[in-house]
Amino acid sequence: MSKEKSIEMNTKKIRKGVFWPAFLVIGSAAILGIVNNQLLTEVARNTFTWSLRSFGWLYQIISIVALILVGVITFSKLGKIRFGGEDAKPKFSFMTWFAMALTGGIATGLVTYAANEPIIYFGNIYGEMAKTGIQANTQTAAIFAMARCFYNWSFIPYAMYSLSGLVVAYMYFNRKQSLSVTATLTPLFGEKITKGIWANIIDTLSLLAIALGLASSLGAGFALVGSGLEITYGIKQGPIVWFALAVIITATFTIASYVGIDKGIKKLADFNTKIFYGLLIFLFIVGPTIYICRMSMAGMAYWLQNFWVWSLDPIDIGGEALVMWWTLYDWAIWIAFAPLMGIFLAIISYGRTVRQFMIINWILPSIFGLVWFGVWGSTALYWQQEGTADLIGAITQNGAVSGLWTFLSQIPLAAIIIPIVMLTLIVSFATSADAMTTTIATLCTKNLKHDEEPPAFQKILWGVSIGAIAFVMVAYAGGSQGVDGVKYLAAAGGFMVLFIFVLQVVSAIKMFFIDEIKY
Repeated sequence: MSKEKSIEMNTKKIRKGVFWPAFLVIGSAAILGIVNNQLLTEVARNTFTWSLRSFGWLYQIISIVALILVGVITFSKLGKIRFGGEDAKPKFSFMTWFAMALTGGIATGLVTYAANEPIIYFGNIYGEMAKTGIQANTQTAAIFAMARCFYNWSFIPYAMYSLSGLVVAYMYFNRKQSLSVTATLTPLFGEKITKGIWANIIDTLSLLAIALGLASSLGAGFALVGSGLEITYGIKQGPIVWFALAVIITATFTIASYVGIDKGIKKLADFNTKIFYGLLIFLFIVGPTIYICRMSMAGMAYWLQNFWVWSLDPIDIGGEALVMWWTLYDWAIWIAFAPLMGIFLAIISYGRTVRQFMIINWILPSIFGLVWFGVWGSTALYWQQEGTADLIGAITQNGAVSGLWTFLSQIPLAAIIIPIVMLTLIVSFATSADAMTTTIATLCTKNLKHDEEPPAFQKILWGVSIGAIAFVMVAYAGGSQGVDGVKYLAAAGGFMVLFIFVLQVVSAIKMFFIDEIKY
């Protein structure tokens, strides 16, 4: 073996202190779910309820701080900083970059909840309106529903992703630190934090959080596509159908991760976003266009009017059904994804300025979320109020994610649109999981550079493990909403890294406003 080859193999060794603890926890969870799924569900549920009831106030505060911080950084002179230095050249075009950032993140949630979530609020299906003083099934309830979706799916959550990505990219490309979560904390603790047990603990917790969050997203995907097959084609969903979907989706994202970013994630993302754009334009044209415009404006007005009340509500104002089960759950899963999603966003952002980074990862995805919910959510509310479709009945009978299929059945060319949406969902979940599986494998590999691929066996191993947990939780821990088990799992993952994310926020303040800037 040549000396050069030996050096190359040595640089791609497993980080045993991260890989083995994380893999043993994930593997044990999968086995426990098969052997005693009730115990796994109980542990996840207890973590879910305790963490959000006890630390809801902290989730709310840190989310607002992150929002303000990214706003200041974006529109100040700090926005001129270029990742990699003044001579660094970007690898991807703006459109491809945006496609990977959007679909690698939370685009799956947009499809899953754009028609379902507004209807759940509007109909007070799980008690969301109980403490708001608003009567369900009224025009005021419809406006509230749109406003709450705008709040949950726009600038605050994308600020979390963007902030983590910003600190990773800046520390790696400009401060020459390692490509890891731990490296983002060196402004607070110095180089010693990147060595020894603390580095392993921090990166392991971040890995576990996103693995659980990803399993949650995949599990919701199985439930969603399964409900579509049952409602649309009469194929009764259950463990067999969910297992088949788990195999298809897991195989898709594992193979895409295996072939790499350029051949896998890039192509999936480009394909995925084109379908998103097409569906959005099509529904805006064939839907109640004037109502969409009016309801979107009314929803924005109500959202902005109530922004600070909602942002500082630890549960006590809006109640658990609304705040804990929706907003705080959303914040928990965004935070679960944030540290490792930040690594992925950093990897694909070489050569870009901070301002460009924020436009692609914070501003444009937030605007896209507003437009998407405005079109899909307004149309769903209009059809419910006009009696065109009983979406409330569909969700009540079949679970929180099932209203989408009753909604789609009313669209012109539904026989064509529904299979396209099913394909889009599969590709969406695969794209997100693809990006995160690659990032997980990257974190578990020593001395890996941003333009190198982690070992293939790790991508396959993590992909299969995460797919297995997702299947177990959706098959055996559905609960009243059909996806309770995966919600518990995701919130547990978010709590694992809540305090790491808090430290990242403080670290960002120090590195950009106290320390010397590295352009």
